[in-house]
Amino acid sequence: MQICCVCREQTPKYRCPSCNIRYCSLGCYKKHKDSCRPVEKPASSNSESKDAAGSAEPLRLDDLLHEDDVIDKVPPQRLQLLGQSTELRGLLCNPHLRQLLRSVDDAESKASAMKAAMQEPLFVEFADQCLKVVEGEGNASSSID
Repeated sequence: MQICCVCREQTPKYRCPSCNIRYCSLGCYKKHKDSCRPVEKPASSNSESKDAAGSAEPLRLDDLLHEDDVIDKVPPQRLQLLGQSTELRGLLCNPHLRQLLRSVDDAESKASAMKAAMQEPLFVEFADQCLKVVEGEGNASSSID
């Protein structure tokens, strides 16, 4: 269940058109709009990048799970726990973190982008929380293994 990114009490019904955070009421929207940071659209959304993306076949979960060169694999059941984490949802309400995640996702060199992102304490906190969830820290992990 999601919670309002402003009051952190109610279930959100709305999404900010500028930064995509979720909020529950007009009151929360008014509180949020003063600190809203609009999400920047990637500048490379021209026809060249669409052609390049269109020619490459998207990766499927089965393809990734059967790669032999991947040493650290997280089972799909563990990955699903990420979506259930209230701590991660709270962190993802932060527009700065969402922008950092987009920049890593959009980067041509993922390794360089990750190295830069890991210099941000907020990103490190997010990464640590993801690891806690998938490693089962504080949970009964034996039921998923």
